[in-house]
Amino acid sequence: MDWILLVGLAAAILTTFFLVPQIVKILRTKGTKDISLLMYVVITIGFFLWLVYGVLREDPAIIFANVIALILGFFVLVLKIKYK
Repeated sequence: MDWILLVGLAAAILTTFFLVPQIVKILRTKGTKDISLLMYVVITIGFFLWLVYGVLREDPAIIFANVIALILGFFVLVLKIKYK
């Protein structure tokens, strides 16, 4: 593995898991009142488009980051609907 791929994977990990604290808070409080539904819809669509881009470019860092981010973003949307 070359260093450029390692930098990409490290960036992917750090920027992808920013959703985890939000998910933990939602599960703990069972509340999503302060979460913008529109923001999470837009960001989840963005994750999907980045995933498509990564697949087309055959870039493992972009694919990895956005598969995880898409799952997490979708999970926040599900929780937002469930706990509204």
